[in-house]
Amino acid sequence: MTIKILDKETVAQIAAGEVVERPASVVKELVENALDAGATRISVEVKGGGVDLIRVTDNGSGIPSDQVALAFERHATSKINSPRDLHNINSLGFRGEALPSIAAVAGVEVVTGADGEAAGTYISLEGGDVINQKKQSRTRGTTVTVRQLFKRVPARLKFLKSAATENGRIAEVVSQYALACPGVAFTLTADDREKLRSTGRGRLLDSIIDVYGAALADRMLPVTGGPDGNVDPDIRVTGMVGSPELGRAGRGNLSFFVNRRWVSSRLLAYAVEEAYRGLLMTGKHPVAVLNIDLPPGEVDVNIHPAKSEVKFRNDGDVFRAVQRAVRRALVAQAPVPRIEEVAAAYRAPAARGETLWPVEPRESPAPPPEPPPALLSTLPVLRVVGQVMNAYIVAEGPDGLYVIDQHAAHERIRFERVREQRERQKPEVQGLLEPATYEVTPRQDAVMRDGIDTLAGFGFALEPFGERAYLVRAVPAMVGSDWSSMLPELLDGLAGEERSRWEERIVASIACHGAVRSGQTLSHDEMRALVRDLEKCASPHTCPHGRPTIIRLSSTQLEREFGRG
Repeated sequence: MTIKILDKETVAQIAAGEVVERPASVVKELVENALDAGATRISVEVKGGGVDLIRVTDNGSGIPSDQVALAFERHATSKINSPRDLHNINSLGFRGEALPSIAAVAGVEVVTGADGEAAGTYISLEGGDVINQKKQSRTRGTTVTVRQLFKRVPARLKFLKSAATENGRIAEVVSQYALACPGVAFTLTADDREKLRSTGRGRLLDSIIDVYGAALADRMLPVTGGPDGNVDPDIRVTGMVGSPELGRAGRGNLSFFVNRRWVSSRLLAYAVEEAYRGLLMTGKHPVAVLNIDLPPGEVDVNIHPAKSEVKFRNDGDVFRAVQRAVRRALVAQAPVPRIEEVAAAYRAPAARGETLWPVEPRESPAPPPEPPPALLSTLPVLRVVGQVMNAYIVAEGPDGLYVIDQHAAHERIRFERVREQRERQKPEVQGLLEPATYEVTPRQDAVMRDGIDTLAGFGFALEPFGERAYLVRAVPAMVGSDWSSMLPELLDGLAGEERSRWEERIVASIACHGAVRSGQTLSHDEMRALVRDLEKCASPHTCPHGRPTIIRLSSTQLEREFGRG
């Protein structure tokens, strides 16, 4: 094959593919431009999941009339001047790639008014080329309208999700920047329905109320980021974190901002998780909204095409600063009692000349280990002996001793029941005495509207009730009163799940919530009933998440351990 230089249009579309992955990418770039322009009010309007229309309006400084067309030239920017500036970036954008990349794959119109100019400027572009430019009335600020996204690269449209899913991703972007910039008033409208409105009063707590609702905000704790003599004083951590009882099933409620830039960081997530060590239930994750302020030269924001990842000059200092700031906030509101060993473990004395265990049994080699028993499709009939640690049921079978994880076993039982009800299209429903009002986040709202019929098939009776609110009239009988904690975790989980796997996720969630918990004392009759139900399961050996429900200690193993083999 012959090596050749690609034409301008192909180069533009390749570059656009790195910056404009989906409609939410366009919204993110335009919102960041508005914030860099000093806007205090930003309005986002989308239609058709952002494919048909994206319009972002701000009251920022605007673009001077003689620079509007130049803004759509690749790598044209007002934010850096030399390579030295890449090590001291104070703005959200800096590459000069966003506007030309958007114009390469969509129709774009801009109306802008700059300080000191009597009239504003209108410009329209197709395929990256200016079609029209003229004077137009406009107060201070900028409105960017993007129409028919990806119309010049229709193959990209095949990789987008449903309009509701894309709206959810857009809502996530706007919500995150509403949290990052509490002093900016955001509004988001999708298909003529208002999804989010933040007050812009400058208080993070108000933004959390706007995004997550008052119920969650009531259980958030301030992180003040006070001085710590063991951490670099230039690193300041501020924000809010959830009290331990606010644990969530996933990590979708961790929001991190570095110098107000929304980022994804495993380092920061791990630091927060470590701060909660010993305070959260197993399998639960914290809620956090944290901003890490540090000198621009201490962080590299130029390592990812979407600028969504950063690299710190000193990971260790940042980790310690975040972990300690969050831990201080948690301990201050609920001091953790310190548990110390007060006595050595008891050891029975051995008789003279005897030892408790043979030290070197060289006389007869140990028999080869017994191969693991093959799993049977069904369990044998078991006789319940008792409960251990309020977590495990001990039972006797025809070929040995069985230990059953009561929570995992009950999950499996409930999972198969829910799935059977779904297949018969006859879910067991529990009506509420009075309809309950349930508020959702913008991202959850997109999932709810897309999946309300699917949820109805499992016994949820839900009706829209104003903006981002629903009336709950009935819930699956197996969930019962636990529905209020189950539903937000389910919606957060579905937001990041492929649409084809939603039903499986719903079944597993219903099975988990309301199942017998580890630590719950069971009567002999309750244990016997649980074991009998497990025996009837088609797949009794694992829970829906793949963890084992039961282990067996064979008769041969028991006899060998007691020296009877």
